[in-house]
Amino acid sequence: MTEMIDLNETTGCQVTEFILMGITNYPELQGPLFVVFFLNYMVTVVGNLGLIILTSVDAHINTPMYFFLRHLAFVDLGYSTAIGPKMLVSFIEEKNIISYNGCMMQLFFFGVFVASELFILSVMAYDRYVAICKPLLYMVIMSDRVCWILVVISYLYGIMVCLVVITETFTSSFCESNIIKHFYCDSLPLLSIACSDTSEAELIIMTFAAFSLVSSLLIVLFSYMLILVAILRMNSAEGRYKAFSTCGSHLTGVVIFYGTLLFMYLQPQSSHSFDTDKMASVFYTLIIPMLNPLIYSLRNKEVKGALRRLFKKSCKLFL
Repeated sequence: MTEMIDLNETTGCQVTEFILMGITNYPELQGPLFVVFFLNYMVTVVGNLGLIILTSVDAHINTPMYFFLRHLAFVDLGYSTAIGPKMLVSFIEEKNIISYNGCMMQLFFFGVFVASELFILSVMAYDRYVAICKPLLYMVIMSDRVCWILVVISYLYGIMVCLVVITETFTSSFCESNIIKHFYCDSLPLLSIACSDTSEAELIIMTFAAFSLVSSLLIVLFSYMLILVAILRMNSAEGRYKAFSTCGSHLTGVVIFYGTLLFMYLQPQSSHSFDTDKMASVFYTLIIPMLNPLIYSLRNKEVKGALRRLFKKSCKLFL
């Protein structure tokens, strides 16, 4: 797994393919981990595809909240698919090789979906703020046009950020090592094996990453601060409970996703390591996309009701 490809296989000095080291180098763990992550990916695909289909076909939950939830499921499915299948290969092949262009494409799609998720989560927080603080104007403020504009902006921002990351990463020269100490192509592990000066590229990438993380988190925090103020002003205990329940699932997802990312980026430099990042990356690239459909369905009566209605319709069709 850690053997370097002979540079005779490269064009000139620039490598044409990379070796992904994978999650573990212990042979006895390869089989069990393959089964675990294969099941994880299957649950992720079924859960997110199910959520996309359910929120698309059921007219009872055709609201802005579920429109955003559908796109959250789409980006979860997107970045887990960009990572998961190739990672599974590392458990069954001696050398998990990815081409130069394949590495670039994996980083691009992963980056687009993750950056988009940051702002879709913040848009969902804004949606909850409008629903709780301005209920009479909710359908006016969160019109179909506004919902689409907010989602498109999230995707366009993700594409823009990722184009910058791709440009800064792949304009570096890779001529000494082609072993990526990670289970997927990520910008910082790639820059760590470059044979050119990458200090400027690392600064630009970290600046964009920090801006995306902090700005989207501030939107979430500000929205929930206004929501909390509005809830505390409610006289009815039942009203407060109902308001809390409408944003409970989203708040749970936000805490898990942002908590993992903050753990990665706020570690002291002295304790920062690729092994630590690798474990955190497993959580937010593979575990969170599996958990989100469970969080938004098991804690949501409307989703469970839609699932029951879909199940009854399916039974009538086949019986």
